[in-house]
Amino acid sequence: MSPTQTQRAIRGRFLDIQSIVVQASDIAEQVRYLEDGLLITQHGKIIWFGPWAEGQQQLNNNVQIEHYPEQLIVPGLIDTHIHFPQTEMVGAYGEQLLEWLNTYTFPTEMQFKDKHYADKIAQFFVNELLKNGTTTALVFCTVHSESVDALFEAAEQHQMRLIAGKVMMDRHAPEELTDTPESAYHDSKALIEKWHGKGRNLYAITPRFAPTSTPEQLERAGQLKAEYPDVYLHTHLSENKNEIAWVKDLFPEQKGYLDVYHHYGLTGERSVFAHCVHLEDAEWDCMHDTDSAIAFCPTSNLFLGSGLFPLNKTWEKQVKVGLGTDIGAGTSFCQLQTINEAYKVQQLQGNKLSAFESLYHATLGAAKALHLDDKLGNFNIGKEADFVVLNLKATALQQLRQQRAKNIEDALFALFTMGDDRSIQATYIFGEKAYEQKN
Repeated sequence: MSPTQTQRAIRGRFLDIQSIVVQASDIAEQVRYLEDGLLITQHGKIIWFGPWAEGQQQLNNNVQIEHYPEQLIVPGLIDTHIHFPQTEMVGAYGEQLLEWLNTYTFPTEMQFKDKHYADKIAQFFVNELLKNGTTTALVFCTVHSESVDALFEAAEQHQMRLIAGKVMMDRHAPEELTDTPESAYHDSKALIEKWHGKGRNLYAITPRFAPTSTPEQLERAGQLKAEYPDVYLHTHLSENKNEIAWVKDLFPEQKGYLDVYHHYGLTGERSVFAHCVHLEDAEWDCMHDTDSAIAFCPTSNLFLGSGLFPLNKTWEKQVKVGLGTDIGAGTSFCQLQTINEAYKVQQLQGNKLSAFESLYHATLGAAKALHLDDKLGNFNIGKEADFVVLNLKATALQQLRQQRAKNIEDALFALFTMGDDRSIQATYIFGEKAYEQKN
């Protein structure tokens, strides 16, 4: 019997959001908190969840129970936008988006033509995700097919659900990082056939952003999306004002930045656009009407000086949104730190971001943004068993602060404000412990 066929039992304090909501004010009604709960998994999925007192009789006689009485167990954290080849260039100094790409990003990404090098960084990247409690991510690779193979191979070792794809880029980049409309189409098609739906791997068609693809290449990307409707589309949108002006110069016949993607058939229910800091009203309406999603990347937007994302607008316009770390413009793999900065971004706009709304955006809301809320995002029976054990008292300061916590919401907010990778006690992937912090 393989490990995932064995029944697993986890006992402890559990917190999740039970169902999708349409307004932030509705989230509190969907919060499910069990002071002493039991989660039973088998075949990598949740087969029972509820209070310990009710669940004991559900257990097989020989099941070993893993008990976390002091910790807090939440669904696996989901990262809706991250670049694995940029892992080694986090904290590159002094530039805004376009200069940052040319000065730091492109030279770093050139190395990923070497499969051995890509393998090394992919292993580090996946381990770093697990160490930070991230169980699913939507990931940029490089223009090289080798980078995609390396990442999916590393994820497969843990049966980890990753969505990733080869960058499509045929202009405004170094020659070593460019492809052509034809090669991008054929290479992406081959990678879709090789990886999409294999185990828990999913593929994303990945034009870097409109300025680095010719109209011919964007047309080929749209052709791929039409040919493989269950494949994802992952790109950048309206991150920086200079970038937006550049797009208008390059595509004068289109009504705006998002209209470029929409024109080539790249919007839709599995289309995820990173940043969207400066959308116009018509673009918000298009996002809603096409059921496209946004990845909100606060640490990156602050680091590159891109602007403040209007999170409240996603509720007003009913647009799906998840949190993204955006390594390496983003400054931390940790979604706890991402939430910390998201709170501050909202404060600067006169808005409050509650702990429960933050949890929603990092779990069930992100799963909805990735069209995976039937599989991920909470502890509902039948979902895949990805979850994280959080230590709320990982440091002396956190321990002192938690003594003052009035309730679970206050305790969670303090964790989101002060937590980092030290707060991740254990990460479970498909019912199996994939990471445990060494004491």
